[in-house]
Amino acid sequence: MSFQRARTDEQRGERRRQILATAAAMLTEMPVAELTLTALSRRVCLAKANVLRYFESREAVLLALLEAEVADWITELEAAPAADGSAAGERGDRFAELLATSLARRPVLCDLMSAQSTVLEHNISAETALRHKRAVHGYLEVLVRFTAGHLPELGDEDAAALMQSVMLVAVAAWPASRPPRAVLDAYATDPALAVMCVDFADVVRRTAAVTVSGLLARERQPR
Repeated sequence: MSFQRARTDEQRGERRRQILATAAAMLTEMPVAELTLTALSRRVCLAKANVLRYFESREAVLLALLEAEVADWITELEAAPAADGSAAGERGDRFAELLATSLARRPVLCDLMSAQSTVLEHNISAETALRHKRAVHGYLEVLVRFTAGHLPELGDEDAAALMQSVMLVAVAAWPASRPPRAVLDAYATDPALAVMCVDFADVVRRTAAVTVSGLLARERQPR
């Protein structure tokens, strides 16, 4: 970056992108809980006060990064082949597999999602919360339309319910699939406890597939 102080809107935008890119890189090395504003400031070569000129808090940085990660995920999903003429159940299974495998390939996104409501939505202003929730609402609308492209048998309400279920399960399954060392050691000591291990992609896939099956069955019932 050729400038030391951002003076124009273009330079300020570039500085924001630099901060977000640095945070994203750090999250490939550490979980969200370990990323501090001090460490981020050092890595991006700015004083903490300067970082706070662009984002009101550490949490605001990570919420903006979450939005960027969701946007990238949606772009990947939309590049997947459209639904073909096979049976709805088969398309539902393939759709569930697509959601599960694509999320599993994005650990930064999953880590941010799992911290969203419990950590990231704290220590922010009402203005930041409003902007973030509007962004999330927009992404949900895109995901609902994407779901309808693969499963047109589902209406918007059921498509929204499906995505909500998948997201809630992903939020819970992600940390559960990454237990601390002491828990891993306990599993190794007593193999009978291995049934408690959580396979993230498998849990998300099965949840999505079962939810799709249930929604499709309900749609076929006489009203």
